[in-house]
Amino acid sequence: MFKKLALFLSIAVSFTSCVGIYVPSTNTGSSSSPSPAAQTKVATNFPEGFDGASKSRYEGGNISVSSGQWYLDNAIMGGAENDQKNGTKAIRMKETAKVTMNFDCPNGIQQVRFKYGVYQLDKASTFELWVSTNAGNSWQQIGNSLTATEKALRDALFNVNIGQATRIEIRKTDGSSNRLNIDDITIITYGTGGGYTPNPTPLPPTPSPKPKPVENGSTVASRDDNLGLGNPSNAVSNASYPDNFLMVKTAYTLSYNKNKGTANWVSWHLSTAWKGETARQNDFRPDPSLPNNWYEVNPRDYTDTGFDRGHLCPSDDRDGDLEDNQETFFMTNMTPQAPDHNRGIWKTLEEYGRILTQQGNEVYIIAGTNGQGGEGANGFARTIGKNNNIIVPASLWKIIVVLPIGQNDVQRINENTRIIAVNIPNQNSVGANSWKKYRVSVDELEALTGFDFLSNVPTDIQAIIESRVDR
Repeated sequence: MFKKLALFLSIAVSFTSCVGIYVPSTNTGSSSSPSPAAQTKVATNFPEGFDGASKSRYEGGNISVSSGQWYLDNAIMGGAENDQKNGTKAIRMKETAKVTMNFDCPNGIQQVRFKYGVYQLDKASTFELWVSTNAGNSWQQIGNSLTATEKALRDALFNVNIGQATRIEIRKTDGSSNRLNIDDITIITYGTGGGYTPNPTPLPPTPSPKPKPVENGSTVASRDDNLGLGNPSNAVSNASYPDNFLMVKTAYTLSYNKNKGTANWVSWHLSTAWKGETARQNDFRPDPSLPNNWYEVNPRDYTDTGFDRGHLCPSDDRDGDLEDNQETFFMTNMTPQAPDHNRGIWKTLEEYGRILTQQGNEVYIIAGTNGQGGEGANGFARTIGKNNNIIVPASLWKIIVVLPIGQNDVQRINENTRIIAVNIPNQNSVGANSWKKYRVSVDELEALTGFDFLSNVPTDIQAIIESRVDR
């Protein structure tokens, strides 16, 4: 008998479906009265944490995960530090977002649970649970609306108690631009039978992305991994390493140095897929994702210092999305930069990177600072800030790796790949100069900084391209 039961369970869990597996009931949090059942049947492949899913645009589209296919409208998969999540990713919803099952629990749903929290520093969001018993043709609300008011993940519980084929939809209903994270959806099945029920009337398919076509027409650009070429300092997301603290944003990735009050380096990918018409937000602000008890550099720390709040990942490289642009204004992405340097030679180099993408290329960029002591509008300074705890760098450096638009980028880097590397003194006096005057090799920057750039590239290729100075 036990062998037959084990065989039955083994077959049951092989389906991507709402098959029920008995577990002890645990009622945590609620939007309605707890279920009276002594035992619950968690659907196979739930809880669904969505950690394996990818979706970076808010327009409607499908994702496929272990539980089945879901349709996300006005929602993306968020893996940034400011996403409230249990694992590596959570769904991030805005405005009137919907998260919809594209499949049924064939024997019905007794209960739905999931975690929710406010994204970043956004204000409250209201959401509801809806269900359909006719494959998504019509919907009815279950329980009351709930409101997320804090960042810490909380538990929502809805008693559904429907004993026929059912699917769910989570709706953000306040219509505001405030963002809401949803994670770890658990479905408690109503019956003991199982089997996957395909959607007889599929929801709209994932729309084709609309990146700007490149000039040579050979392919279209995409958004790729900001850390695709390697982690130059082997930074880790552990507060025990305050001088090399890894911070992963949607718009870029950086290594933060608590003792300097600036980043060691910032890394990002750039193609026309990242570009758009979003206005520059200018919302300079402290980064709330720094570890507790770390000083959060404030925009006022730069006031009247004679130095600009200089972007490492520039705002104009991230104007394809409002949130991406906002992320570039975190103070962790800033460094004290001589004004003429920032608005002259550095700006010209940033513009050149964008020109390369308009010519049929995609680029990987790493930028950072070195040394201490620069010359700004008020003369020479070694530190700025209310507590003189922000180091003024002696120079700013940048590496640009240029590739024709394509896939499998690391594998396509070869001995002929163009690498632009510069190291420019942080002085007002260089503002009118050409960035070409300050070209160096990657090897020189590695010797200067102690970092290992392009570490994901095969070492024999590195040896060739890192020793060469762009001409």
